[in-house]
Parts: sequence; C-alpha cells; structure tokens
Amino acid sequence: MNGTTNQLTLVQARQEASTIFLAKVFNWMAIGLGLTGIIAYFTAETGLAMQIVASPLFIVMILVELGMVFYLSARIDKIQASTATGLFIGYAILNGLTLSTIFLAYTRSSIAGTFFITAGMFGAMAVYGLVTKRDLSGLGSFLFMGLIGIIIASVVNMFMQSSAMSWMISMVGVLVFTGLTAYDVQRIKNIGEQGILTQGEEMVRKGAIMGALALYLDFINLFIMMLRLFGGSRD
Repeated sequence: MNGTTNQLTLVQARQEASTIFLAKVFNWMAIGLGLTGIIAYFTAETGLAMQIVASPLFIVMILVELGMVFYLSARIDKIQASTATGLFIGYAILNGLTLSTIFLAYTRSSIAGTFFITAGMFGAMAVYGLVTKRDLSGLGSFLFMGLIGIIIASVVNMFMQSSAMSWMISMVGVLVFTGLTAYDVQRIKNIGEQGILTQGEEMVRKGAIMGALALYLDFINLFIMMLRLFGGSRD
C-alpha cells in the first residue's frame, strides 16, 4: 500500500514540476511573440519597413537571425542564462523588424485573421502534445526531415519563382509546423518531468529559453505558412 502511495506521490510531483516548467517556457514564448508583434507593427506604421525591404540590410538581418538561433542552440550549455535570455530577446526584436515587411504585402485584416487562426491551431496541437500518451519522438525525426526539405525547396524556389511550388511549400510547412508544435510541447513536458527544476535556477532559465525559442519558431513559421496560403494581398 505504501509503495503504491509513494508511486502516486512521485507521479504527482513530476506532473507538478512539468506544469511549473511549462509555465516558464510559455511565459518566455509569450514575451518573445509580444515583442515581435509590437516591433513589427510600429516598424510598419512608421514607414521603416519599406526602407528595410528595399535595402541590403534586410538580407543581413535575416542572416544575423539565423546565426543567433544556431549560436544559441549550439552554445546553450556553455553560455550564461542571462546571455541566453538576451539573445532570445534580441532575436525576437530583430525578427519583428524583418516581419514588419508582411504589412507591405498583406492587408491588416488578413494578418489579424491569420494570426488568430494560427493561435487556435497552435493551441490545439499544444494541448495534444501535452495530453497524448503516444510517444512523438519518432514523429520528431520525420518532421525534421520535412523541415530540411522545406528549406531546400524554398532556396530553389527563390530562383524558380514558381507560384505552384510556393503553394506546395506552404501546405507542407503547415503540416510540419503543426506537428512540431505537438512534438516540442511533449518534449518540454518530459524535460520538466525529468527533474530540471532541481538543477538550479541557471539551468532552469536556460531550459525555459530554449523551450520558448522552439515554440516561438513553431508559431512564427506556422503563421507565415498560413499567411502565404490564406492572406489577402494588398495588390
């Protein structure tokens, strides 16, 4: 009887730890998305978005963003939590500047509508990743290969400028990033259950930042793919 009680207590403790860690992750993700949205809106409103997209700075900013993500992912074990936090915040701000250009291509109403649809899809898949008993680790490997395919196809289509290929990339992208949302939420949940909260505030902050970055990227990319499919053009 005592063994069963102890086992139940352990399960409850793991669930509580996972809930606390997930809350930290989603809080940082919300901060990142909020910063990106505010920066994007005001950059578009001030007319700076037009200047950004018309200059070589736009490509430089995108390359810097990619570099920040790769650096953060590769060096997370060696850098301080404050550095990781700064990089995440800096990335969210920089991404807001580059994403401001969507206001030049799509109507504000379609951007808002697509955002809420994306939020609904993201929320549904996050809940699925949280409650499903199915192990999604195998799905993660498959989705990662799909992500590599999207990147390669996108680079090729930069030269081909095929509307049909762009549509196909966006469709596959929606499937990949909805799947990655469920996968990442389950992975973060497992990290919480495995005891990251006992490893010190420094490790917890870095884990929360990396989890927030993964979910942030899932949301932003899903939003962009949905916008390409259903966004109303300003032309």
